[in-house]
Amino acid sequence: METATRFLAGFLLGSLIGVSTALLLAPKSGEELRGQIRDEATRIQDEVKNAAADRRADLEQQLSALRAPRKTN
Repeated sequence: METATRFLAGFLLGSLIGVSTALLLAPKSGEELRGQIRDEATRIQDEVKNAAADRRADLEQQLSALRAPRKTN
């Protein structure tokens, strides 16, 4: 358990350092970068919603097929 906690702490610290470095060295202004991040987050969110809706429709169709009475010969 301690190993996992130490790994997680190191991962989070490394991520924080990486993000901070990227923001400091970014060739765009903060406002442009925030807008780009916001747009990308919105795009990803839309993709996830669409994928979830498609998957739900597939699962509902499969469930309907399973619930349908079977024909016996």
